[in-house]
Amino acid sequence: MHHFFSVKGGTTKIMATADPSLPFHELVTIADCLLEECGEDENALVRKLQTLDPYVVNELIVSDLLNAWQVFYFFFRILPDEMIRERLDLQPASALVPGVIVDEIDLLELVFAIKNNQPYMYISDGENVIATFSGNTAYQDALSYIGSTL
Repeated sequence: MHHFFSVKGGTTKIMATADPSLPFHELVTIADCLLEECGEDENALVRKLQTLDPYVVNELIVSDLLNAWQVFYFFFRILPDEMIRERLDLQPASALVPGVIVDEIDLLELVFAIKNNQPYMYISDGENVIATFSGNTAYQDALSYIGSTL
């Protein structure tokens, strides 16, 4: 299949099709174009990601080409406190496959993970997962759960 990358009038046009054989260097090119055009604008990145083929997005959200913060915002569209953002900003999106500790509230850990291309929030006591939430409301649902149990 063909993948086209072009810059027209300062705007990057990316057309990628569902292709399990998408070479990694093309995925890198897509990510570079997205990040160059969007900069630090999370909303612009979300809009651009939404225009891509789901296969490409699914590859990017668990790669080293985006960071965990960008994936968090893509799914939840929430600006958490600065400490959480910094924690996620320092982790590659690939770290979301096993999960990244987003926050520690009392003795509980809030873990953000990607499973089967979907966002999950796990609440752990450090040894065992005691609650799991998935989907675009997982973060808020997890915070509500923690708030109701403390």
